Amino acid sequence: MRPLVQHLIEALAAGAPGAFALAMPDGEQYRCGSGEAAFTLVFRTDAALLATLTRGHIGLLEAYFDREVDVEGDLNAAFATGLMADIEPRVNVLATAENRLHELRHSNRSLEQAKANARAHYGLGTAFYELWLDDPLKMYTCAYWSEGTDTLEQAQRHKIDHVCRKIRLAAGERYVDIGCGFGGFMFRALETTGAVGTGVNNTTEQVQWLGEEIARRGLGDRLRVREADFRDVDGPYDKVVSIGVLEHAGRDQLADVIRAHADFLKPGGLGMLHFIGHVGRYETELFIRKHVFPGGWIPSLADVIVEMERCGLEVVDIENLRRHYAPTLDAWAERFQRQWPAIQALDPARYDERFRRVWLTYLIGCAEMFRSPAGYTHLFQIVFSKGNITRENYPMSRAHLYEAR
Repeated sequence: MRPLVQHLIEALAAGAPGAFALAMPDGEQYRCGSGEAAFTLVFRTDAALLATLTRGHIGLLEAYFDREVDVEGDLNAAFATGLMADIEPRVNVLATAENRLHELRHSNRSLEQAKANARAHYGLGTAFYELWLDDPLKMYTCAYWSEGTDTLEQAQRHKIDHVCRKIRLAAGERYVDIGCGFGGFMFRALETTGAVGTGVNNTTEQVQWLGEEIARRGLGDRLRVREADFRDVDGPYDKVVSIGVLEHAGRDQLADVIRAHADFLKPGGLGMLHFIGHVGRYETELFIRKHVFPGGWIPSLADVIVEMERCGLEVVDIENLRRHYAPTLDAWAERFQRQWPAIQALDPARYDERFRRVWLTYLIGCAEMFRSPAGYTHLFQIVFSKGNITRENYPMSRAHLYEAR
């Protein structure tokens, strides 16, 4: 096994942004790079080492979840190093087959499976999410860190305001928020624009909470929420907002979900599609769909645009907010770690050490992914219209996006 271990060390060291160390099950240690080690990757068992050598990063991560591997030191530096390294076997047959089988078994083709997939992640409950999301909007999507933004709360308000300006949302208009989460967009948009909103969400737990919150605030005549699949269209609306939904469509449902976005919108209306997308066509990471978002699939920007064109949607503007996602995830990860005792107290059996490690991998790993110079995963906002825009319904420049409010 020693030649394979040496290959692993060389692969990790090749693109490492700084010094680190490895500790093997037999007590032998290796040091890579010059200067003080930012972290030590500790293999507790031979099985963990073998899993890494044969299955690559998914083997390493799952050994970490099972506490057969530990990271002592800077976890961000460890994931940044992992993202720059190529530790995959030349032919990773097992991981490839598992990824394809997972996609098949968790396909969103049926409404029942789509609902189960959504609830597996978003149905963890308001009490869990409100401990580490922004207060009070609880936005669970990439924030907008314009110059001078200091807090997650500011950044999430800026994101909502940015979207409202992009689609020219105004009083007297009706819009649909597809995948509305905890309703943060709806509450903020009502406050700033006066537009009337309908949320569509297929996560029972979020719908129940949001419906009660709308009633508690006495906003039932301005806001409402429907428990429905994203393909269940009840439009048309003046405007469409879709923030962080498309990643959950699945490869086989991309066309249907984008068609639904078009059907929600009246002719001449404007919409916003905010989603994580690849530049180029790549397989979606097995870790993220197996352990975090069952049924999830990250489309390429090109494939999304093709489907929009097929539905008669004009692409008005595309903005890449990749750089905004890392600080968003940084803020979530910091709060998640700080609030871990309170999270664990909610349900010690559910929120155990394995859960903590999976979620830290998700939050910190994704932050480093969006920050990595080797990354191909981005965050796009596409403004679209149903039919061609005119001088009358959309400005001739982008100046309105940055006007002081």
